[in-house]
Amino acid sequence: MGIKQESKSKYFSLKEVCSELSISYATGRNWVKLGKIIPDINGIYFSSEYVKNCKKQLISGKSLKSRRNKKQVSGNKLYDSYVGKNSPNISAIKNILDYIEQNNIDITDSLICSLISQCFKNFCKTIEYECSSLIKDIEKFGGKIDIPQDLLRKIKYIGGEDSAGLLYISLKNLQARKSLGAYYTPSSVIKVLYNRLFTQKQELSNKTVLDPCCGTGNFLLNLPNDFKPENIYACDIDPMSVLIARLNLAIKYKIIKTEILYKNIKICDYLKEKTSEKYDFIVGNPPWGFEFSQEDKLFLKKHYLCAKTNTIESYDVVLEKSLSKLKVGGFLSFILPEAILNTKSHYAVRSLIMQKNSIQYIEYLGEIFSGVQCSSIILQILNNNTPLSTRGLIIKYKANEYVIKTKRNISAENFNFPSDIEYKVLLKIKGLKNVAYLKNNAKFALGIVTGDNDKYLSAQKTQNNEPVLKGKDIQKFSFENPKLYIDFQPDRFQQTAPVELYRAKEKLLYKFITGKLAFAYDNKQTLSLNSCNILIPEISGLHIKYIMAILNSSIAQFYFDKEFNSVKILRSHIEQIPIPRVSEYEQKKIINLVNRIINGNKILFKDLDKIIADLYNLTDKEYYLISHL
Repeated sequence: MGIKQESKSKYFSLKEVCSELSISYATGRNWVKLGKIIPDINGIYFSSEYVKNCKKQLISGKSLKSRRNKKQVSGNKLYDSYVGKNSPNISAIKNILDYIEQNNIDITDSLICSLISQCFKNFCKTIEYECSSLIKDIEKFGGKIDIPQDLLRKIKYIGGEDSAGLLYISLKNLQARKSLGAYYTPSSVIKVLYNRLFTQKQELSNKTVLDPCCGTGNFLLNLPNDFKPENIYACDIDPMSVLIARLNLAIKYKIIKTEILYKNIKICDYLKEKTSEKYDFIVGNPPWGFEFSQEDKLFLKKHYLCAKTNTIESYDVVLEKSLSKLKVGGFLSFILPEAILNTKSHYAVRSLIMQKNSIQYIEYLGEIFSGVQCSSIILQILNNNTPLSTRGLIIKYKANEYVIKTKRNISAENFNFPSDIEYKVLLKIKGLKNVAYLKNNAKFALGIVTGDNDKYLSAQKTQNNEPVLKGKDIQKFSFENPKLYIDFQPDRFQQTAPVELYRAKEKLLYKFITGKLAFAYDNKQTLSLNSCNILIPEISGLHIKYIMAILNSSIAQFYFDKEFNSVKILRSHIEQIPIPRVSEYEQKKIINLVNRIINGNKILFKDLDKIIADLYNLTDKEYYLISHL
């Protein structure tokens, strides 16, 4: 945020529209080509009113339909999960936001500065602490406050709570600024991270700690009191956030000499900062999906291994920089997307972690950010100056927690760490003799990408269209009756596979984004959209329905979960699942059960699954472990 009087933009470039709508520039250009969005100023620019309406349509799903993006601004103006659910400041700040909306008050940067400075003045009066110089840093950018003081006074000082930060991010959300990849971490999640990172045995008074993307300072506020203020460091590119973080820290420690805050808590770009300083602890929540300028991209590609890719992910480069700033014997603990563990695009940063660090702790948090459909983790790393080992690694998933006691061969291809007993079963499946693989023995194809589903899909059957499947129509072994129809003219669509693959005599259809394997049999040349992909096995001596039975089994699901742990079912995943080679007689026995399941006898699935477990030579105990996960 630039701290200045705000001027409203009257028009947007296509790049700015893409940022506002949380879509890639390539998607934006395609939408212009397809007429989904139309420049309404001189045929080049988009008016602010037009962009505003597009955003409303995206959120409501009435016209412009797209997958929910983790960058999409939440519809909630109050980020109430940021503080404790019983905090009285939730209702106090909600009343302020309601007043602003009801009275059509323009939320300028000037107004935000005035409200934040007055909020801190009230806090200082409450705790009888003088911090006028830091407050003036914010107040000088402020102006007239068109909001009753009684409403502001209802925001109470609560020790350890970033109340001013909650006010700030809620105002910014209401102001509907474009996302900079910032997702503000709830205090409850920070406490979970700190409870694992800091132990009673640690002597912290002489240790240094850095939050490289501190926001308004919630991580700093929740640090153990054993840290000395002069050993706490932080930075952020948002000036207002840094000013709030300084005040939060000043009040937490009741700092008299504030010079240390100007020195340690800085407005700067962490990725470009040149210092030789290293730290005992580095903590925080790096930005996700920050959109770098072309100039920044050139700088990052020159200085960071993780930036030498087509797409630069902000949390990768922040993690790379942080690993280099960690002392030997120092700890790093970040909130990160779960995808960093297993997605191909994060291979480089996993390679860097492996070089001289050990992973101490991983906790799977699920979706913790309001309005963001992206699973998160806590990743805790120790710089022990030795190559990565799995021994001692603690994994927590919901109520289940275990320690890995075995040494394993780890690859940067995937950071997936099943328990020791699961790993043993996984090795047994991998070691099975006389197996086949779909790699180089199958045809794969993407479903139809229309480029505009509203234009090309219909809920009504006509003489010219035919049924088309979506991913949600697919079940294990069969699919539901399609609810959509398409006039199949491949040249009109954005992307299609060769027609003969859609019209294959026999094929398997599977969901692409699900995390749960589900393959359906099709011998009616049914069309499918890109959420429903195509597999045509070509393994000599193995029937398609037998292969489908293997892929639909709990054994294949176990293999997929423990080897890949992905929400996307990729071709490379399917190709690696070992498929036992069995006799024609055994295949016919399995295919008979498959046919009965396809005809509606779903109860036979358990019988079929147990037969397949026997093909992998699994004991009853091993099968119980797999089938009850």
